[in-house]
Formats: sequence, C-alpha cells, structure tokens
Amino acid sequence: MMPPKHAALRPPTGRHVRVPAFGPVRGVYVPRTADAGAFAMSTYGIPLLVLAVTDSGTLTGIAFMLEWVPRLGAFALAGAAVDRFGSTRILRIASVLRALVVLAAAAVLPTVGGTAAIATVMLLAALTGVLTEFSYIAAETAGGAASRDAGGHAHRVQAVLLGIDQGATLAGPALAGVLLQYTGATGMLLTIAACSLLGAALAPRQRPAWPQDAPVPVAQGLQIGWRTLRSLPALGWLCVGLVLSNTAIGLVQAAGPVLVIQQLGGTSSQVGLVWSAAAVASLAMVALARFAIDRAGLWPVGATAAALASLACLALAAADTYTTFLVLVALLMAGEAGMTVVLRTLRTHLVPAEVFGSTLSLIILLLLAPFPLAGALVALTPPDLLGHAITACAVLQAAGLAVSFAKLRTHPATRRPLPA
Repeated sequence: MMPPKHAALRPPTGRHVRVPAFGPVRGVYVPRTADAGAFAMSTYGIPLLVLAVTDSGTLTGIAFMLEWVPRLGAFALAGAAVDRFGSTRILRIASVLRALVVLAAAAVLPTVGGTAAIATVMLLAALTGVLTEFSYIAAETAGGAASRDAGGHAHRVQAVLLGIDQGATLAGPALAGVLLQYTGATGMLLTIAACSLLGAALAPRQRPAWPQDAPVPVAQGLQIGWRTLRSLPALGWLCVGLVLSNTAIGLVQAAGPVLVIQQLGGTSSQVGLVWSAAAVASLAMVALARFAIDRAGLWPVGATAAALASLACLALAAADTYTTFLVLVALLMAGEAGMTVVLRTLRTHLVPAEVFGSTLSLIILLLLAPFPLAGALVALTPPDLLGHAITACAVLQAAGLAVSFAKLRTHPATRRPLPA
C-alpha cells in the first residue's frame, strides 16, 4: 500500500509481477553482467572507432554527442515501455536489435570508405545509444525490484549491481581498444553483438499484470517522476550535485581519445586502459563504501567520495603524462562510484515502488543530460584548449557537490548507519 502523501503520484497503471523462476544471481546479476558488457564496449569503443575511421577530434566529439542525444530521448519511452511490457521483453528486444545493428556495421565497414564509412559509424553511434538505454532501463528496473526485496540491505544489492557495471567498465574499454587495434572494427563489433545476444538469452523474467486501465503516457510518466523528485529534497539535491559532476566526467570521457592519442602520444588500447584502471579504482571504492555505509551512514561516505572526485578533476587539466592522466581519471571515477552507491541507496529507500520506474527514468535523464553537451563542447573546442574547459567544469563540479552535501548533512536518511 502506498503512503497517503504519495497517493497523488500513483500512476494509473498496473503493477509488475516478478516471476521467481531463478534466484538473484541467475535472475538479475548474470543478465546484468552481459548487458553491462555490451553497454561498456559500445560507450567507450565506438568513439575510438570513430577516431580510427575519421582521424578527427571534432568528429569524435560529434559522435559522442550523437551517441548520447538519442539516449536522452529514449529514457522516458524506455521507462513507459518497461512499465507496460516488463523487463524481460524490453531487454530481449533491445539487445537483439543492438546485435543486429552492430553486425550490419561490421559487414558494411570493410567494404566502404570516405563519406560512407563516416556516415556508418555516426549512425552506429546514434542507434546503439538508443537501444542501449532501453536495455539499461529494463535491467535497472529488475535491479530495483531486487533491492526492494532486500529491505535494509538494499545498499548491498546496489553495491553488487554497481560492481557489475564497474567490472564491465574494467573489461569493456580495454577489450574494445585491444580488439580495435589488433582485429579492426569487425572483431570489436562482433564481441558487442555476442554480449547483446547473451543478455537477451538470459533476460530476467518479469512481466506486468495489467488491469483495464490504459498505460501511462510518456509525458505523464515524466510528470509523475518530477513530482516525486520534488517531494524528496534529499534525493533532489544529490541529483543537482551529480548533474554538475557528470558535466565534468562527460567532458573527460569525450575528450579522452583526443587527449591520449593526439596530445599524450598514446594508442587506442591505452585509451581503453585508462577506463579499465578507473573501473578497478571504482570497484575498490564500491567494496569499501558497502562496509563504510554500514558503520558511518550515507552522508560521511558520500561527502568523502565527492571531495575525492572534485580534487582529482581539478588536477586533471594539468596532467602532462599518460600515467598522471590515468591515475587522476581513476581517482575521479572512484569518487563518482562512491557517490553513485549513495544515490542508488537513497533512491531505493525514498522512492515509492509504485512510481519507481517513472522516477528512475527522470533521474537518469537528468544525470545523463550533460554527456551530449560534453560531446558538443569537445567538437567546438580546439584540442589545445581542452584542458581549460576541463578546469572550468571541475570548478562547477566542486561547487555543486559542496552545496549538495551541505544540504544533505542533516537529513536522517543520510546520517544514520543502516541496519546491519
């Protein structure tokens, strides 16, 4: 039963019925791993592919923007689709379509060149961006259900899910870079297709039970999510800080291939190694945060992670060697991982289950909105000025996180240790 104060937020839809055919490992964690692998290789590998095909930092930034703009437009539609058809069907359809898209690109790229090759990789970036978000929303919804089932241990489930994401980020970029360097585009794209098909085959079993009511329109779903977020100031302030933080992180991600290859003299495999090292640091932070939250509560852990991310990003613009760049990116992403555990835990505890899908879609939409802007900024900024752009975004990140965690300091949900 939904609390009375949230009665106005109830969507006129049915409810999800989870079919308990498998436990959380087979039913949630394994399919999430397959989808996260395809997600990571697409997100980090396709900009590398664009740079390899075009040898242009501007086009790489545009491709990054094209990869993220359709994702933002897909979130609300993806949330409504998952609410209507269930996680299983949406994850399977999106994963199979993503596999077909990358297989088509793998067949076309060896036979074309010039403008046709550029058009192919740009279209690949846009289509995989949309389909990846459909599969992500479906997998995240299944993870949210598992977290609610865990009750006071929700942060532990979220730590496992975030660990899976970071593990994919550990393997995905490095594997994409190595495959691109030694097997060309075909090997990398075939691997993304294999991960997508595996995710489709192992999709968690969930179906919606619909009454006679009509499904929630996309716009109404966003309105429900917005009203829910406004009614939860703690979650809202954390989202504000993370939006500004993601602006800086998105810029680092979009500019990474240009900075490493064209300014620091690295290779595509070294670009992948940067994000793999960042994933190792993030995994360590996730493991540490899981136990630290048990003992100290959400706020001390989140504030420490925010300070680490801010300091690392402020120093990043001055990095003049590949090793320094790698270490600072790793520290930045470790701080981001700690804050993400806090966000996911607060989201699970505070958002009513009846409006979780709509609120989740809105939160992800807000947090990822900076990424296409970062791609546009890289496309418009001369390579020798990218360091100054990173510094400006780092200052905004530090200010935003400081205000956000100051607002969160006295909230009961962020101060007390969670149940053992």
